[in-house]
Amino acid sequence: MKIVFLDSATLGPDISLEPIAALGELVCYESTAPEKVFERISDCEVLIINKVKIAKPQIDAAPRLRLICEAATGVNNIDVDYAASRGIPVRNVTAYSTESVVQTTFMHLLTLVQGHGYYDSFVKDGRYSRSGCFTCMDIAFHELDGKELGIIGLGTIGSRVAQVASAFGMKVSYFSTSGTGHSSEYPSLPLDELMARSDAISVHAPLNARTDGLVGYRELSLMKPTAYLLNMGRGGIVVEADLARALDEGLLAGAGLDVFSTEPLPAGHPFMCMKHPERLSLTPHVAWASIEARKRLVAGIAANISAFCS
Repeated sequence: MKIVFLDSATLGPDISLEPIAALGELVCYESTAPEKVFERISDCEVLIINKVKIAKPQIDAAPRLRLICEAATGVNNIDVDYAASRGIPVRNVTAYSTESVVQTTFMHLLTLVQGHGYYDSFVKDGRYSRSGCFTCMDIAFHELDGKELGIIGLGTIGSRVAQVASAFGMKVSYFSTSGTGHSSEYPSLPLDELMARSDAISVHAPLNARTDGLVGYRELSLMKPTAYLLNMGRGGIVVEADLARALDEGLLAGAGLDVFSTEPLPAGHPFMCMKHPERLSLTPHVAWASIEARKRLVAGIAANISAFCS
């Protein structure tokens, strides 16, 4: 059985693909340009992709294709309906990155709330050494205890974020992007109310017709000027130009993002041209990618292939 992985570099060089290689002839390409897809999948039986787009033309170019494995959770880069019409199942991996995303969520929140960037620079650039004082009172920070966290999307990751927030002593409420409240533990609120009352908003929803552009300038203007916005879901959920404007205008205190509508960020992106870049905490879509999460992902892909074959 020939297994082709079109963008294996997305899993990093430090993760072994041996669990997958043990199941057949594994051919890996670090990355694949769109025009190269056709020749590389022409004789494969199992296709693994992360961000490469697979639609009708690509599927038709692979007559031996029996299974498509998504090296992630979201399958929006695959024409799932056409694959199904050809009798080709699509299998993704769920819940592999939950702890990694949750950890990154609170890294961003604590970095912003605690003023870590300022304090770190204060020590490293010598100002602390020259100050003659054992501490620094240049900026203030607040405790998370007693503050309100609003979660947009209370799925697997959002629910775990809620648990950790509760351990910090935060009060949790959420907005259901499906329109159906399903939690007996946390109150469900309309989006406007959630935005207005929360001290921090954390986005953990998929990108779909209901969430695309969900948080724009109007919603951001409802936030407290002391509040923070976090997006670990998908970039298109938050209108990025509106967020940059709102941050520069001081409508909210800061934002932490790991996902963007275009990845990587283009050079002229609004986030790169802000008057107050210190109000942003950014990471390059790595929240999912702890070593443990990537090992679970490889194991999940191997399990999907094994289950299909058996």
